[in-house]
Amino acid sequence: MTKEDANRLARAIVEVKERTTICRTCFNVGVGERCAICADERRDPTVVCVVEDPRDIVAIERTREFRGRYHVLGGALSPIEGVGPDQLRIKELLRRIEPERVKEVILCTNPNLEGETTAMYLAKQLAPLGLRVTRIASGLPVGGDLEYADELTLGRALEGRREVQP
Repeated sequence: MTKEDANRLARAIVEVKERTTICRTCFNVGVGERCAICADERRDPTVVCVVEDPRDIVAIERTREFRGRYHVLGGALSPIEGVGPDQLRIKELLRRIEPERVKEVILCTNPNLEGETTAMYLAKQLAPLGLRVTRIASGLPVGGDLEYADELTLGRALEGRREVQP
């Protein structure tokens, strides 16, 4: 890499760092006080998808299936690593429910021990609020072979099965 290219790259990294902020509503990465998703009036504010990390939002947005808003926890519960409910943005999520008239919270944490524990904890916290709490389905990837699937994944695939319309 030439010196000029290296300097251009360094300036670009500094500029990105200076311009990016954390959204005051959902804690996604953005520019300004609110991220582009929270600022988009066409999105449904009554449906909130809870994710662990802003990168999860990017993955969900690529599907073009979700038209609600998000909430970034900033991780998952992990007592071994010292991450408890107070280290995540759970209180901020609970504070959003009433003012934003949230009707459904989709728990979209990772399908691992920490993500499952976080989803169960959130479900218990949200249950008394009288709103719909759902969890994303999990199962086999397209192109995967049954013989290589672990028991948990295969069990989830069976549990989340849908009726086939002829």
